[in-house]
Amino acid sequence: MSWQQFLNWAEQFAWLKYSILGNSVIRWSLAAGVLVLAFFILSLATRLFIRRAKRFSEGTSNRWDDGIVRTLQATHTLFLLIVSAYLGTLLLELPPREISITRSVVIVALLLQVALWGNVLMEFAIERYMKARMETDAAAATTVSALSFVGKLLLWSVVALLALENMGVDVTALVAGLGVGGIAVALAAQNILGDLFASLSIVLDKPFVLGDFIIVGDAMGSVEKIGLKTTRLRSLSGEQLIFSNTDLLQSRVRNFKRMFERRVVFGIGVTYQTPREKLAEIPGMIRAIVESQEQIRFDRSHFKEFGDSALNFETVYYVLGPDYTMYMDIQQNINLALFEKFEQEGIEFAYPTQTLFLEKASTDS
Repeated sequence: MSWQQFLNWAEQFAWLKYSILGNSVIRWSLAAGVLVLAFFILSLATRLFIRRAKRFSEGTSNRWDDGIVRTLQATHTLFLLIVSAYLGTLLLELPPREISITRSVVIVALLLQVALWGNVLMEFAIERYMKARMETDAAAATTVSALSFVGKLLLWSVVALLALENMGVDVTALVAGLGVGGIAVALAAQNILGDLFASLSIVLDKPFVLGDFIIVGDAMGSVEKIGLKTTRLRSLSGEQLIFSNTDLLQSRVRNFKRMFERRVVFGIGVTYQTPREKLAEIPGMIRAIVESQEQIRFDRSHFKEFGDSALNFETVYYVLGPDYTMYMDIQQNINLALFEKFEQEGIEFAYPTQTLFLEKASTDS
């Protein structure tokens, strides 16, 4: 028995001859059955394929198969439902207008689903690139991170235009209208656009990149994210600091990550009771201790001044690297060595003291 013969046989029953939108109840029932069956099969097939692909990707060293799995996981349930409904409508006899509408809905759903897949795949590629380049080329990673928004915007713009064109909208006239309306929007959103262009300036000029430790005014932290409107830092105490991109460009930014060497100035004070011969030897002692450290370059050490309660010496040296922990380790070693050396030489460190001289006045008897 052919399909048409089955329908003719089924429609012999009176209640099955009842028509809805030009189709009998039996046709609508079969269409609903196809919808349910197709949705079940598509959902099951999608889950099984994703599960097997995920299992396969876990056994390989290639990371791109992980991206494919993540992309497939972005398959929306509503898309499967729309496709299943379209398959069900193939059993119905619909007017040309309704057929055109159903096809347009399916095409728009397909375009949106493709955009979702492309968005997830783009995010995976950018994330993979940033992880690979963050340590060796943070500037390139920062540029890709910021420009990823432009790529996503272009993707969704193309999808939106194709969807509108499929629905019969005159895209050429729409684009022209958006151009005129864009001027008004730009005037109304000057601050937002200012931050947007400031973001592009940061990306292209690269005064700092992701991972750099910067100081802006009295705030400091590591650059965590450079967004379209704001840049976010992670402070030493743990909280997140958020700056407007425009404010950052108008501020004086100190970038410690690009420090090639660190200039260190430190002072010590000894008591006024220190003999002159010992005072003359102190700069040489300090120089020997400083030069015994690694990753430093000694500059000078001098008897600087007569202080209120100490004879003050000033020493300058350079740490051949930007790392703050390395600088503190070196300074700690210098301080401990100086303490030991002065203890051996009998030289006392000064601390704020005052000496009060009392003179007994003579009285006439």
